[in-house]
Amino acid sequence: MNTILQKINKDNPQNDIAALKKAANILINDGLVAFPTETVYGLGANALKEECVKKIYLAKGRPSDNPLIVHISEIQDVYKLVLDIPNLATYLMERFWPGALTIVLKKSNIIPMATSGGLDTVAIRMPNNNIARALIKECGFPIAAPSANISGRPSPTTANHVLKDLNGKIEMVLDGGSCNFGLESTVVEVLEDRLTILRPGNVTKEMLEEVCNNVFIDNAILQKDLNIKPRSPGMKYKHYSPKGEITIFSGTSENIVKSVLDYLKKDKENSIAILSNETLNKCDELKKYKILNIG
Repeated sequence: MNTILQKINKDNPQNDIAALKKAANILINDGLVAFPTETVYGLGANALKEECVKKIYLAKGRPSDNPLIVHISEIQDVYKLVLDIPNLATYLMERFWPGALTIVLKKSNIIPMATSGGLDTVAIRMPNNNIARALIKECGFPIAAPSANISGRPSPTTANHVLKDLNGKIEMVLDGGSCNFGLESTVVEVLEDRLTILRPGNVTKEMLEEVCNNVFIDNAILQKDLNIKPRSPGMKYKHYSPKGEITIFSGTSENIVKSVLDYLKKDKENSIAILSNETLNKCDELKKYKILNIG
């Protein structure tokens, strides 16, 4: 398969209507398209067709019991996808949509089990990205879209990241530039007047407490108990696992500086050091290399 890389205007995707229609046509005809959101690039398929969703699992190498997030373009789109919307969920939508909050609700029969990972709930969000919402609207159906990477690998924030993992496995990548956050959405489950954070993300517990007094964190996050079954996409299996090696240096500041310098000189192009200001300021030579400064 030849994966098409197509640039598209991130601010006004309608200016590139041919690209938008081409991507939508692929999805309408049961294909896969990667597209940007404000969090990470998503790998999209028709959320309402089981055979399309199964292609996502195959392309990513994702376990089929790991549920997907359904993306919509307008708040009213959620009503046909779920059985009931508690008042608290409505408040969350009004406060955080479009945005990096995914809400888990009881699903209607229109959502295939392949999309929900075999659960009776569905995870839904409305992304704050013009390209994503324009694509969903052009398709006329919700798009199931986990991160556009091989399962377990770090989530992609550029179109080139997507191609590194999925080139030849999907029909198209819409290149809308870099994502704003690089961190996937917060996932919450709503029950009456309380909500539970199933996956941490850009929307914090403190932000949610501005809307709800009863905010809890799921035990699957807090405890390393394999018998606790996570109820959120991206929380059941190993996730965000880079291929690179990590080396930790300890000792006096002088010894750390010398050891880090020796290490960086071995592979200047691919090595990154994470250093404090105190350590970095002890040696000007360190500033010639790739440094992540943690203050």
